Amino acid sequence: MQRGTFQLMKSVNKSIILNKIRTSEPISRAQIAKETKLTPPTVSSIVRELIEQDLVKESELGESKGGRKPTMLLVNKDGFYVIGVDAGPKTIECILSNLSGQIKDRVVVSIESPLTNESFLDLLKSGIRKILQNVKERSKVLGIGMAMHGVVDVARGTSLFAPILQLSNIPIKDELEREFDLVVQVENDARAMTLGESWFGEHGDVSSMMAVNLGSGVGAGVAINGKLYHGSTDLAGEVGHMTIDMNGERCECGNRGCLESFASAPSIVNRANKRMPGKNITSSREVYELALENDKECVELLQRTGAIIGIGLTNLIHVLNPELIIIGGGVSKSERFILRPIRETISMRGLTKEAKETRVVVSELGDDATILGAVALLLVELFDPR
Repeated sequence: MQRGTFQLMKSVNKSIILNKIRTSEPISRAQIAKETKLTPPTVSSIVRELIEQDLVKESELGESKGGRKPTMLLVNKDGFYVIGVDAGPKTIECILSNLSGQIKDRVVVSIESPLTNESFLDLLKSGIRKILQNVKERSKVLGIGMAMHGVVDVARGTSLFAPILQLSNIPIKDELEREFDLVVQVENDARAMTLGESWFGEHGDVSSMMAVNLGSGVGAGVAINGKLYHGSTDLAGEVGHMTIDMNGERCECGNRGCLESFASAPSIVNRANKRMPGKNITSSREVYELALENDKECVELLQRTGAIIGIGLTNLIHVLNPELIIIGGGVSKSERFILRPIRETISMRGLTKEAKETRVVVSELGDDATILGAVALLLVELFDPR
């Protein structure tokens, strides 16, 4: 779908109705009018348009409350598709998803170093091209959503600083829009993960939530009433660079004792090799597998990591007071060893009874939370552009 066409599909009333159908389907026209306070003729007219555009379809008849049975409406999940991209430190992953987050196709491109902005963009374009090759109707693709690690200028769609890739000022949105003539949205990966959890995580009606990505780095996102919080200069969520120990190890950012220098996968490997120099551990997964085999040092290391993460989360609870915290990323797969100390630390250090009882869960979307969040960047545009 060309960029201009996508813009034409959006209007506030249309999005209100579309979102009402998405969150309450199956639903009748009369019920939509009642719940949105829009007039029945407006609802009928917009629904007709949404059906013509392939965004909504009619389903079996609903229950009668006396009189004719109402026709029920559903989002036409396979009416359109979105390309989602997750650019991590080692791979660029691209998916084709329908409107309900079902993944229809997936392509993974390896990132080779040394890397320049140009070679990174070339890899990005080649992954997206491979996805588009298998799409029968190009006009059914709404656009491209991309999750990028590091600091992102969301309005311009530029990667300002990607520390692990050692790149800066990559004009992602401009390059991809020029290449593919599709709408492109770029977001920080941890915030994208938060949006993925908010849209597809089935956490119920949560007014405020935080998702923390514990992987090769540590980042977080905050969603308030389904909207991402960015801060004044798109820096909100860089919780990995919250100082936990001012005399601690030096972090990649240059400061000492950041949460990331305790809780990221590389920092866990680093600490494991210091504790057990003979073992030559190369990944945090190895630490987890040794812990499963009752290796006392690895069990203690992961439990200690959980306690430190718990301190970081307690600080965030005291500042942001979210209703729910979701933990994702590779390190979260050690939940058997880290989740209990996280919860115990919050319970011990929380300021109030409610703070102590803040709900902390591990993501059920797993490795796909971030890339589904990239898809949701476009769905937010369509379903709720306000």
